[in-house]
Amino acid sequence: MDVPARLRTADPASVAAALAAVRDGSATKDDLRLLTKHYLALLEAKAPGRSVEVRVPPYAAVQCVEGVRHTRGTPPAVIETDAATWIALAAGEIAWHEAVDRGSVSASGERTDLTPYLPL
Repeated sequence: MDVPARLRTADPASVAAALAAVRDGSATKDDLRLLTKHYLALLEAKAPGRSVEVRVPPYAAVQCVEGVRHTRGTPPAVIETDAATWIALAAGEIAWHEAVDRGSVSASGERTDLTPYLPL
């Protein structure tokens, strides 16, 4: 069953331009916001569910991955990272275990290994 993404993906030209800006060091907050939301929307579509909450403050958060669904309060599985790390993970520029090992990603609870879903 297809679950519609809560966030919308961005158009390919905007994604390419924002990625280029990230790579050359000229990215703005708008570029980071666009890419963060775009990649979270792709994750939400690729791993539908509500057992893991992925947070990339201050830009967005999604719930994904099949499993036990929570309805109130802090979910049992939470992943949090910054925008630059999330973009690098989603684009395949860093591996999940590397980001976790160096402390760029905080992941607690079951199903918080996003390796099967990355890169996007």
